[in-house]
Amino acid sequence: MTRHICLHGAESTGKSTLAARLALRLGALVVPEYGRTYAEANGTDLDEVDLLAIFDGHVAATKLALDQHPDWLISDTDPLMTQAWAIMLLGRRLPEIDLWDDVADLYLVPAMDLPWQEDGTRLFGSDLARRQFMDVALGELDRRKLKWAWVEGEGDVRLQSALAVVDAAGLG
Repeated sequence: MTRHICLHGAESTGKSTLAARLALRLGALVVPEYGRTYAEANGTDLDEVDLLAIFDGHVAATKLALDQHPDWLISDTDPLMTQAWAIMLLGRRLPEIDLWDDVADLYLVPAMDLPWQEDGTRLFGSDLARRQFMDVALGELDRRKLKWAWVEGEGDVRLQSALAVVDAAGLG
């Protein structure tokens, strides 16, 4: 049975770096952040059609990964983050994403203890917008009553924090 962990939360909190480091430590397969790939190819002026394309991309990439039957799967975000983007950008939820239910076993939420860095795909860099985005993202987890935990620190400390959460959740 595949144990599935998803990185979730505001922009520029080290999700992609942590996903790669966790994958190395756990021998996991990684599903990259589809929204980043999409935004790099199509820009960041995202509308409902774009967000639904990102949703479909997440779902398809995760299915391909799960078809390989890995022991561990690390998702660098999932459709719940796409829903958070919909709330932030469109001011509303997308019903198609609300119907999606193939959630991870555990969500790791890196704290906003790293400085925000512009990379050409990020939109919410002010402290207020970043906090609002994190609140919306956490609201998606809480609304579904999903298991999640904070991950804190820099570098190896952040990795150890994540591994401790995985062990405490009984997944390790």
